[in-house]
Amino acid sequence: MAVRPVVIWPDDRLRQESIAITTIDDSVRALYQDLVDSMYAENGLGMAALQLGDPRRMFIVEPKLAGRPESAPPVAFLNPVIVEVSDDQQDSEEGCLSFPDIYIKVKRPMRAKFRAMDLEGKMFELEGEALLARCMLHENDHLTGKLMIDFVGPLKRTMIKKKLTKLKQAEAAGDDA
Repeated sequence: MAVRPVVIWPDDRLRQESIAITTIDDSVRALYQDLVDSMYAENGLGMAALQLGDPRRMFIVEPKLAGRPESAPPVAFLNPVIVEVSDDQQDSEEGCLSFPDIYIKVKRPMRAKFRAMDLEGKMFELEGEALLARCMLHENDHLTGKLMIDFVGPLKRTMIKKKLTKLKQAEAAGDDA
């Protein structure tokens, strides 16, 4: 379909409540393809619909990360639910397409299991550990309005906001040229 611009924080659309997908129609399939095209254009491992400004409850994960062949399409998670997370934790840096060039250390469960619907309307479960668990939990956070910035203190939050504001101003100046 199309590469769409990624919504960059502090845009309020990243905090909106996501809405359940009740029917898998052409608009849902088009959103999936836009997520795929946009994620690959930005070299991401996953992407949530809210990052394209769409409030539908969907995210995708890169196929190789999800244990599928590299040639397979990204895994679509429609109306995902966390089934289980491990007690053991991992503490690692995360990036996010809505926070370009920002990396934040985030503590997350080492393993996570999700239940979701695929693009055919079939329920499936996917369990992952380490990076896959982190990616699924990160993308699911987007669907609840929780963002990477929520894991830092006020000083770091202010510094990140200044950096992204400067980036936005530089892009706007480049567009005017």
